[in-house]
Amino acid sequence: MKLLLVSALIAGTMGSAVHAAPGMTGEISYPKESIGYEALMRGDNERAVFQIMANEQVSSGDPAKLLNLGRAYARMGHTDEAAKMFKAVLESRESVDLVLADGSVMNSKVAARKAYASLQRRVATR
Repeated sequence: MKLLLVSALIAGTMGSAVHAAPGMTGEISYPKESIGYEALMRGDNERAVFQIMANEQVSSGDPAKLLNLGRAYARMGHTDEAAKMFKAVLESRESVDLVLADGSVMNSKVAARKAYASLQRRVATR
């Protein structure tokens, strides 16, 4: 399994944002704005979706890209689209480790599972 230093946002119990490492900001190991990190940090979910969808430098199946897209969709209330993104990470053959804002490391599949479970709880409590 490879370790990627990435910026990804995931829903749920882990809080709203994760970075590559403490003191670092922006998309680490990705072209600027390619996975919508800074827009998500500002709460500009529509901009994040635009940045992620418009960027072709990062694979459409990249776990950080899918997690961030799912997070933006979830924040916008597009729960079906968010669920699809989280499920895509879970079903992907690719598995990477994400370095969270607090410096801890979480596998992309674990992050997607937590984000999906949080989304399902949120939908159930409506």
